[in-house]
Amino acid sequence: MDTKRRITIRLIIGLILIALFWYLNWSSYGLRTHWGFFPLWLGFAITIDGLVFLRKGTSLFSRNKFAYIGLFLISVPVWWLFELFNQITENWQYVGRENFSDLEYFLLASLSFSTVIPSVFGSAELVSTYIKDKNSGWVIEKTNKVGTIFISIGIVMLALLIIFPNIFYVFIWTTVFFLVEGMNIYFNNKSILTFISKGNWKPVFSLGIGCLICGFFWEMWNYYSYPKWIYDVPGVNFLHIFEMPLLGYLGYIPFSLELFSIYMLVVNLIGKKKLQNYIEL
Repeated sequence: MDTKRRITIRLIIGLILIALFWYLNWSSYGLRTHWGFFPLWLGFAITIDGLVFLRKGTSLFSRNKFAYIGLFLISVPVWWLFELFNQITENWQYVGRENFSDLEYFLLASLSFSTVIPSVFGSAELVSTYIKDKNSGWVIEKTNKVGTIFISIGIVMLALLIIFPNIFYVFIWTTVFFLVEGMNIYFNNKSILTFISKGNWKPVFSLGIGCLICGFFWEMWNYYSYPKWIYDVPGVNFLHIFEMPLLGYLGYIPFSLELFSIYMLVVNLIGKKKLQNYIEL
């Protein structure tokens, strides 16, 4: 089977999954549709990956199938980390959580969480195909001094987040980036600053816009699903788009940078340095 035909089949499968489970989730409003989140977002990830391939002749899945599966595996503990932060800030909660035992909830939630990173990185790669390469932006040098500053900022943010969660809850979406990016700098891993130190902000824009695209679909598909998440974000609980306050969408931008930094740290810690170039932004 030739490549074009394989990509076409993949796109059709992805679109079928989206259409089918979007319909089932929303048409079953009020009933439990926990089984629908994973296949819906798997369809999204597959579709985005196919579109990326059509745009540039390569994609996350086509470059390395095992690495692509690895993105799903990494995604699970990463999002549980943010769920841990939410135990402090209580910015979101899951309506319908009470219908599941702790084990059921953990397994079902973990399966759903696995789609986060593949969806974000795939969307970021798609966005990157529409942005021209440019190395003339503001430069931040990638030095150990900068790494120390980043880690120090991360520690302060973490402390404020823990001590004053109702005020500094926004640091949920920046603390991890500064801490992990600082470590990447020290370990000389590929990182966001690898690009910024050359004046290249394309990966930052690609990740941020890609994650905003995912955020829109996350919030839209969540709206008529059950269980679903709702928000309580002090000071910005107005102008909602679906359940999310408008200003809350800004959190998706630094969140995308956190995911990229975490990925780079993980692949280096497990001795897979060649995978530093797996994500093409």
